Amino acid sequence: MATSATSDQLLVIIDPAARQGDGESVRIAKDVLSAGAAAKVCLPDSPEEFARALGRRGSRRPVVIGDDAALVRAVGLLHRHRELADCALSVVPVGPASLAGALGVPLGAVAAARAVLEGGERRLDLLVDDSDGVVLGCLGIPPTSVRALTPEPVGAPSHHHPWLRSTYRTLVRTLGSRPARLRVDLDGETVTDLDRPVEAVSVTPSGHGVASVEIHPFAFADSAASVVTSARTITVTGEDFHYRADAVTSGPVRRRTWRVAEGAWGLVVPRG
Repeated sequence: MATSATSDQLLVIIDPAARQGDGESVRIAKDVLSAGAAAKVCLPDSPEEFARALGRRGSRRPVVIGDDAALVRAVGLLHRHRELADCALSVVPVGPASLAGALGVPLGAVAAARAVLEGGERRLDLLVDDSDGVVLGCLGIPPTSVRALTPEPVGAPSHHHPWLRSTYRTLVRTLGSRPARLRVDLDGETVTDLDRPVEAVSVTPSGHGVASVEIHPFAFADSAASVVTSARTITVTGEDFHYRADAVTSGPVRRRTWRVAEGAWGLVVPRG
């Protein structure tokens, strides 16, 4: 449930990629926000300036105008400074913003800006790893296999024929991925070990302090079924694996643990 945002004073941080990619949407969003609240506008030119602007917000409510990467950057900075609990973050999506849309933020500049002014705070879960990184949406291992799983490319079979879509995705996975030797422990229990190669592992916060976990065995390894379950702590061990957290690919690492932080951050979304 969304609760009231706490401050009528805004710190509007405009990501440089948004200014360069769609200046008109940025101008519209800035005009709507400035007309509805006392807004201080910052135009950082680097990640360091972005971080300084966010850190000096004082009592102003931060608003990020930018894409999914800018949103994840802001949440990561607030998390590392242990300021997420007391901060309601807003975003006006400009640029690639499938994550923001999935979290309930309107994708149009005017609608998103109005949601900043009139919306409420919704507390959301996130994944925190053992290097203090955060994941707001989907974690995928290995990153190429997860991209082959979703989203569906143009020309894929229609959603009106689920069995065709399933066959299509199976074909994409078979042709486009290689096996990974990974051990996956969920809440301390080993679900799959190094002797059973996997094609992909995906983890997504699903609310109520747990994450949805899917483990897909490699197509040619054996007849084992995919694992679809939930967990609060996920540990993956393997030889030099990469992973994709939201829009960023990281690694290689040999071991990484993610835990679900329940209600760890607040996002302003439209009421209702």
